[in-house]
Amino acid sequence: MYNPTVARLTYRGLLGRRRALVLFALPALLLVISAAIRVLTGADDETATTVLGGFALATMVPLIGVIAGTGAIGPEIDDGSVVYLLAKPIDRTTIIITKLVVAIGVTVAFSAIPTLLAGFILNGNSQQIAVAYAVAAAVASVAYSAIFLLLGTVTRHAVVAGLVYALVWESLFGSLVAGARTLSVQQWALALAQKIAGEGAITADVGLPLGATLLLGATIGATWFAARKLRTLTLAGEE
Repeated sequence: MYNPTVARLTYRGLLGRRRALVLFALPALLLVISAAIRVLTGADDETATTVLGGFALATMVPLIGVIAGTGAIGPEIDDGSVVYLLAKPIDRTTIIITKLVVAIGVTVAFSAIPTLLAGFILNGNSQQIAVAYAVAAAVASVAYSAIFLLLGTVTRHAVVAGLVYALVWESLFGSLVAGARTLSVQQWALALAQKIAGEGAITADVGLPLGATLLLGATIGATWFAARKLRTLTLAGEE
């Protein structure tokens, strides 16, 4: 269910010059902001949760997920080059699984690791806040990668749709509208962060059992639909 050749080509496409600039820019911005806040205000748990929750988990992680998830397959479908991949004797489910693994790896590397470093900069991991948000970023990365990979297979405007979801639903409605929070990957991941962090340090609007179930369901469901969609694509000359 994993093809090294497909993985290598996907990594090469994702880490091309333009995408790499954005992928590096967001974590770098988080680290610069964290360092500046630490210098100006000192270590503070509330400030750390504000930065890690408000910028890292709510904004940076879904944006990187958009770049990695849609970029893993969307451009190949848009420019038609996916036909060369589909013409190979590789099961199409294997193609989706491989691209998902690559997207998850890229998203975790560029979101969870910087989140952990930013947490240590902000408050030295007091109350396990840095670790909690890093783990939340990692599990959210899995769900986001699957969701945005699915978008890359179903629409030519996957990046736009992904940005709308990430910036409008997750960052805006997910932060301001109580009902929307229960349908937010951010809140599902926060349920795990709340469990890891010290008592009262992090709050989530979704309980851990429900959050874990929804994360798993979203990941499996999006992956299944993406594989199904790819199987429906036909090459010229196919019956």
